Amino acid sequence: MTLLIVGIILFLGVHLVRVLLPDFRRSMIASLGEKGWRAAYSIASIATLILLIYGFGQARDVTGVLYSPPIWMAHIAITLMLIAMICLVASLLPAGHIATKTKHPMVLSVKIWALAHLLANGETSSVLLFVAFLAWGVILRIALKRRERAGEITLRPFVSAKYDLYAIIIGIVVWALIIWKLHEWLIGVSPLVM
Repeated sequence: MTLLIVGIILFLGVHLVRVLLPDFRRSMIASLGEKGWRAAYSIASIATLILLIYGFGQARDVTGVLYSPPIWMAHIAITLMLIAMICLVASLLPAGHIATKTKHPMVLSVKIWALAHLLANGETSSVLLFVAFLAWGVILRIALKRRERAGEITLRPFVSAKYDLYAIIIGIVVWALIIWKLHEWLIGVSPLVM
């Protein structure tokens, strides 16, 4: 469990540097340059993600169950994951209505992903992981809203509704692949097993 907690703190900490330590980020960019900072940030992200995944795998084997969700919660979680995948894809495409209305579709995708998994998983390690990601999403969304108000960032302008159609189609395909086999291959558990 210790590795999981350290992994969560380091991974989410790296992804909150801009919010929590903006002066540190600016000084690192000044000393390393933009490309150097991006390289260091990418390496730190990958290393902490590997630690997080390894720690979660270890913790799943030794932690107990906090709650046992009813079977029907798995159906809600699967449905929410479809919405999360569509938002995720919308965040990677030029802005359509989904991206402009949700403002930050990737952050929304992570929050929906975390909530869906909290509804369907009651193991201590899972609850810890998904509560942490949900909290990260809330903190990041609040920070982004403040930065918008301060004029530090601007939202992406609407480009075309065709990107909504692409986001929906690609999102459904990715969701179906995850349901079909990817989740089982990557995580070791089929989301359809109840």
